[in-house]
Amino acid sequence: MGHAGAAAAAVRYLGPRPVEALPRPELRCVREDERAPVDQAEFRRVLGSFPTGVTVITAGPAGAPGSPAGFACQSFSSLSLDPPLVCFMVGRTSATWPRIARAGAFCVNVLAAGQGDLCRAFAVSGADKFAGVAYDPAPVSGAPRLTGAAAWIDCTVHAVHTGGDHLIVVGRVDALGAAGTGEPLLFHRGRFARLGGD
Repeated sequence: MGHAGAAAAAVRYLGPRPVEALPRPELRCVREDERAPVDQAEFRRVLGSFPTGVTVITAGPAGAPGSPAGFACQSFSSLSLDPPLVCFMVGRTSATWPRIARAGAFCVNVLAAGQGDLCRAFAVSGADKFAGVAYDPAPVSGAPRLTGAAAWIDCTVHAVHTGGDHLIVVGRVDALGAAGTGEPLLFHRGRFARLGGD
């Protein structure tokens, strides 16, 4: 599948009909007989030197049938001030992404320093991630706004782009808020960390 086909498949996620996760893409930057430019384990090790915040992306079920969906996400960033846009990256084989795409909206929950266990719960595939989790509906999308999060950003899906084995999801910010107290949950070199030290 070329870039145009992959982009078309990503945009189809936003349609009203049921969708399935895309198969793992066979994307290569080198020929079969060439050495890969970067070892994947080394790539992960070096990029792990960059500390990130930790979020949980949630969607549904406001006004839609079914249960809410969510997943832990480190690849989140602000994108634009005018218009207000944010983005996150999700694996093309994610089972959660099609449910978020069908909702057409999502809430970014920026986790607080004490929410490591909550992050682990949302990083598990196939479990009831919302069991015992306190939340209320975000004001515009109705997506779950997790209790105790350091901040929340309520968004409408604005665009979806392909990026190798991931999709780049751009959200238009409709509402947002921050607790104003406490530290965020950070991830650095394969483990949770805190501002000012481990």
